[in-house]
Amino acid sequence: MARIALALLAGLVFGAGIAVSGMINPAKVLNFFDLAGSWDPSLAFVMGGALIVTAIGYRVVLQRPKPLLDETFHLPTARRIDLPLVSGAAVFGIGWGITGFCPGGAVPALGLGQPRALIFVTSMLAGIALARFLRGGLAGRARSRTA
Repeated sequence: MARIALALLAGLVFGAGIAVSGMINPAKVLNFFDLAGSWDPSLAFVMGGALIVTAIGYRVVLQRPKPLLDETFHLPTARRIDLPLVSGAAVFGIGWGITGFCPGGAVPALGLGQPRALIFVTSMLAGIALARFLRGGLAGRARSRTA
């Protein structure tokens, strides 16, 4: 129960930070990408602040022998830059640039009842389902070739 409560608390703090910083407003995000027009550099400050907090947090937390509510840390082990990583990053960036939403901003916006956020989150979930389906199909074909 403590894990769920702390996860909820962390999500609420994150969502509140996104809302307070204005990152649930797609126009604010899109203005960051509009270098020749109404450029708004505030997103860079939000990202910079998040990067600093994350860097400090990792240094402090990873000095512990294990997390408070789990037996081990679950850190990424992949080190290769491959096609799924690059294509996923490209799709994420293109979607963010077109809509002004990323998952971190869309979910709190969804909680505030923004209709565009509902469209985005629904599309995002459909894309995740499609990617899983395609990945499963490609993995199945690869296994049949090696058998």
